[in-house]
Amino acid sequence: MPTSDRNPLVHGSNLEQKENHRKKYRDPESKRYLTEIRTEYNNWHSANLQLVGPTSKLTEQDDAIIASRVKLLSAYKDFLDQQHYAEKFDSRSNLHSSVLEEFLYYLFRDLARDFGENALIGKSHTFKDIFFVPPRYSEMLKRPYARIEKKDHDFVIGATVHASLEAATPPEQDENPGEMLTLITEEPENYSEVKVTGSTETHIFDIPVVAIECKTYLDKTMLEGSSRAAEDLKARNPNSLYIVLMEWIKLTSDVNLRKYKVDQIYVLRQQKNTDREYRYEETYIKNPINPTVIQHLYL
Repeated sequence: MPTSDRNPLVHGSNLEQKENHRKKYRDPESKRYLTEIRTEYNNWHSANLQLVGPTSKLTEQDDAIIASRVKLLSAYKDFLDQQHYAEKFDSRSNLHSSVLEEFLYYLFRDLARDFGENALIGKSHTFKDIFFVPPRYSEMLKRPYARIEKKDHDFVIGATVHASLEAATPPEQDENPGEMLTLITEEPENYSEVKVTGSTETHIFDIPVVAIECKTYLDKTMLEGSSRAAEDLKARNPNSLYIVLMEWIKLTSDVNLRKYKVDQIYVLRQQKNTDREYRYEETYIKNPINPTVIQHLYL
């Protein structure tokens, strides 16, 4: 997902898909809600683009810039989290959950840009494993038949790798490669972008240095899934970081966090989770998003 050719504005893209959906969200109420959300989203998006930083060079203004981004996020989240929007666009629509993913792009955009235009930032299907599936031994001598297994991550900072693989003559044999085989070029498959030219396979995949999973809340089952994903990532990229970011937490003190493979867990509201319907009661007090948590995440 280099910044040059992929759309990191996942929340804006989600909103646009709903606006242009041919069957769903065509009723007058949905259209009105989407128009209202679009206005607020455009304001949130524009305000974040006008802010510059933080960057790779630490400055005295970094904390203030982060606080401004958090203030913008809080205002937009408070608007979007109103009960009538939450009931119209439930969790399966990903409208609400994608806000944090796009916020992380704004937060790290200028930092990643300092490392060059090829920086990978945003939502990505990243490298998980490589395996080889030739239909028969004779075909394996023609090309590797490599497949790249991928894993979805809500937000990553990393790099895109362009790798070429080909069958080679064993080093102890004659260096003359002999006849080159002409093979039909294959279209990219669902789980691995691969093209074949002659005896060479070309694969393109993303490698995360930092992977951040975004959640509304975190319970024990979710944490176990995140831990497995972190373990898979670190088995192939030991220097990577795996972070879980959520608004609320749904874990008891009986859970031993040290046994899990995630590097850090951040709770934005510093608050225990409660069922959504209770959050709309007049007596419920929702903690604001804490800018100190975001500052620690950034650093």
